[in-house]
Amino acid sequence: MAVACLFGAAVAAHAAMQAGQRDDGPVADVAAARDSVVIHVLIVGDPRELGTDSRGSGRWAVPAEVIDIAADGMLIRSRTRILLTGGEGWGQVVTGQEVRTAGKLKPAKPGQVEAGVLAAATPPMRPDSQRKPDTQNKPDTQNKPDTQNKPEARHPTQGPADIPHGPAQLKRQFSSAAEWLQGDAAGLLPGMVTGDTTGLDESLETAMKTTGTTHLTAVSGANCSLILGGLVLLARSFRLARGVAAIVALGGLAAFVMMVGPDASVLRAAVMGAIGLTALSSGRQGRSLGFLCLAVTGLLTLDPSLGTSVGFLLSVLATLGIVLLARPIASWAPSWVPSWLASAVAVPLAAQLLCSPVIVALQPQFSSYSLLTNIAVAPFVAPVTILGTIAVPLVPLLPWLAIVPIAVAGASAGMVAAIARFFAGLPGASLPWPEGPAGIATMSLWSVGTVLLVWLVLHPTRVVSAVLWLHGRLVLLIAAGESSLRRR
Repeated sequence: MAVACLFGAAVAAHAAMQAGQRDDGPVADVAAARDSVVIHVLIVGDPRELGTDSRGSGRWAVPAEVIDIAADGMLIRSRTRILLTGGEGWGQVVTGQEVRTAGKLKPAKPGQVEAGVLAAATPPMRPDSQRKPDTQNKPDTQNKPDTQNKPEARHPTQGPADIPHGPAQLKRQFSSAAEWLQGDAAGLLPGMVTGDTTGLDESLETAMKTTGTTHLTAVSGANCSLILGGLVLLARSFRLARGVAAIVALGGLAAFVMMVGPDASVLRAAVMGAIGLTALSSGRQGRSLGFLCLAVTGLLTLDPSLGTSVGFLLSVLATLGIVLLARPIASWAPSWVPSWLASAVAVPLAAQLLCSPVIVALQPQFSSYSLLTNIAVAPFVAPVTILGTIAVPLVPLLPWLAIVPIAVAGASAGMVAAIARFFAGLPGASLPWPEGPAGIATMSLWSVGTVLLVWLVLHPTRVVSAVLWLHGRLVLLIAAGESSLRRR
């Protein structure tokens, strides 16, 4: 308890420090003045489409971290998060890219983790290379006038920003290599392997939302668990010691994270996937729960803004469900049921039971066939993840060799899409659910009732014995009551 309180205090202190920097720092002061600025930022997340403007051009929101701001004759440096919104060129920026742009900086809305929102008036531009020599020895944050770095002199005129090589380039090459696939597979395969959903068909995306399988179109804990489990089995097949196999598997998982892009969501998925696999393979619930608590504490210490992320909450709840409920539910299955089949049902059921109250709070509807869909697509998820991951580095190195894994992974992705469309088209696939606290409470009760119902169905002998025992006690109670009434 003392250690838990200490960790909680550390996370709270770090969150308070970041909140103070966001609300009272120099970037917040510039945003409050609503000045036009020239800004140099580091892209820290993928662009999110906002829609189209009056001219029909796409609008994008891009999370970024400030490197420096030129405003009102001053140069300000502060590692603070902001949100960029813009049109032309902003849909192509990638995580890890440094860009420069100009626009008006405004305060963020209450509840946002960013210190401000910049409406970019220009496309993303390359940073000014002439700036670096005279700024290396300056402090991190300064509000003194800078006559040599006025906004006019620092306007980004060097041309569009270069897209760096690395994860973004691999994603684009893999998406291009999968274009020859037919139907839904061409758009779904890149999403399931690298998280690139730009080619995903809107009707298929709707079907996956209806059936509760949208987590498959992003790099999630399930992907990381499959990669980690496959590497462990491969290492053990070479008769490596358990510790060596674990090190090899973790190294491979780290390589996978770097390949798809080490942003916050991928790192979170890797941590949660490793914990979930540990819980299923070790059978030690207490140790897995301790690992989960340490992982959540570490992630929140590194990035307190995860505390406001719904994706982080769902990831933690899904992992918690697997740690606490998956093995007990699987153990309830009769002896004639194969263990792999029991686990295939128990894992998605355990994750869904804990995530459902949060999901209905976001979207007040009940996905009737979510569990059945996740069970049905499970055999095809592993080939997509493992073979697709193998194909990603082969595309730029040996494109002719990547055709085979892409074909097999694409066929499996096509089956996932077909199953999602089938269950989404069934009657009652999406049922209305109460909104707000009432919806959360009723879904929580539904989850508890589901666990009890599963136990009752899988333990018929105990249920019959309990019913007969209660019947016998009730008969004795009634007989005793009749006897006492006759005596009177």
